[in-house]
Amino acid sequence: MTATSSPAVNQNTATAPAARAIPGLPADFRWGVATSAYQIEGATDTDGRTPSIWDTFCRVPGAVERGENGDTACEHYRRMPEDVAMIAGLGVDTYRFSVSWSRVQPHGSGPVNPAGIGFYDRLVDELLERGVTPWLTLYHWDLPQELEDAGGWPARDTAYRFADYAEATHAALGDRVRHWTTLNEPWCSAWLGYHTGEHAPGRKDFGDSMHAVHHLLLGHGLAAQRLREAGGADLELGITLNLGHSTPATDDPEDVRAARSADGMGSRLYLDPLVHGRYPEDVVAELGDRGVTLPVQDGDLETISAPLDVLGVNYYSAHQYSGTAEDGSTTDAEGRPVVRGVPHGRPRTAMGWEIVPEGLTRLLVRLEREYGVPTVITENGAAFDDELAEDGTVPDTDRVAYLDGHIRAVADARAEGADVRGYFAWSLMDNFEWAFGYQKRFGIVHVDYETQQRTVKDSGLWYRDTIRHTRGG
Repeated sequence: MTATSSPAVNQNTATAPAARAIPGLPADFRWGVATSAYQIEGATDTDGRTPSIWDTFCRVPGAVERGENGDTACEHYRRMPEDVAMIAGLGVDTYRFSVSWSRVQPHGSGPVNPAGIGFYDRLVDELLERGVTPWLTLYHWDLPQELEDAGGWPARDTAYRFADYAEATHAALGDRVRHWTTLNEPWCSAWLGYHTGEHAPGRKDFGDSMHAVHHLLLGHGLAAQRLREAGGADLELGITLNLGHSTPATDDPEDVRAARSADGMGSRLYLDPLVHGRYPEDVVAELGDRGVTLPVQDGDLETISAPLDVLGVNYYSAHQYSGTAEDGSTTDAEGRPVVRGVPHGRPRTAMGWEIVPEGLTRLLVRLEREYGVPTVITENGAAFDDELAEDGTVPDTDRVAYLDGHIRAVADARAEGADVRGYFAWSLMDNFEWAFGYQKRFGIVHVDYETQQRTVKDSGLWYRDTIRHTRGG
């Protein structure tokens, strides 16, 4: 891809799809959009930034569709002021972004890079000047390659390096940033990065992936300690998990078992130590059956379970499971109990994910009941095959329907007693979608990757107007 000079933003002036107030959301409900550093920034070799695991992974033949990478992405590093103006124009009050560890601390340890942290310093100031609250995520999957070379997240030392990085970032930005998320989706980092190899760093070792789980959570806890000490009472601290609602396909005991197993590995393995200070006994037993012991040391769980001010929830779909394979067997080729996903029969997004908004309601009510931590939807959105119309607009009624259904699902959860305090649309703009390269578009703003022109999609206009109507503006 090549980037040429063009207007930064095409302010779509077409009539927005009909937007109405969404009842049940209070005046202080937080509205936002979200991005991550590697997916939008580009400038991967600029101002002292060193390679992350995603820079390396993108160079592995076949790892990313069409061999694409984040070298240019959306050129946000160079176009940040115009992008912040675009964010403010969407009527949101919060922008969730992540910080590139390799940009701030190029070797994964040691001194802060002044040019790297300077970018985020300017970003924070620009947001505040536009009346938008910065919501900072410290880690969105882009581990410095030097730390991966030293062992990565399966190595305990990485957790301590993360805490150092968190403290250094807060020292530079904590005077203006109140909202801090430690990790984004540690399940993806551990499972996809170290077990299946679908994401960076592309390793395939189940034991390593489970060690990564513990050290990611330990890194969260250690960073939380540092941030609490530095930030005082004004700091709002959280972690973001990707969560779905897992249910058995039928009442058959094998299906019930399969759903609980999937929920254990995907949700409770993270939620229980974070909130209750323990790993689930059934999951620990299942890991033992696979020859894996979590590398827990004295005091680790106390560190991991430091109180959370907010739990970030990334939700895209719900899942149901069967404990019986299609051939009728209840064990797989390796002799382990079957855990098989069974479709709901719903429409799907371009990612192949079923659209199940009511699953979000059930998830949020369950989180309130079992964990009792205030929640914010830190990501929710959908990829569809958007195209520019001849008049320059981007009609995406499927995304409007998706967003509308899920925001209403949040309102339904609040009506059932869930303390949900905000909703952030994923994503602000089309971007590098990890192993899918640039083929999947999640944005409420369209990006022409050849020219870098931004065009607010109909969904972005709908979102802007829905926020205004819901606030009573």
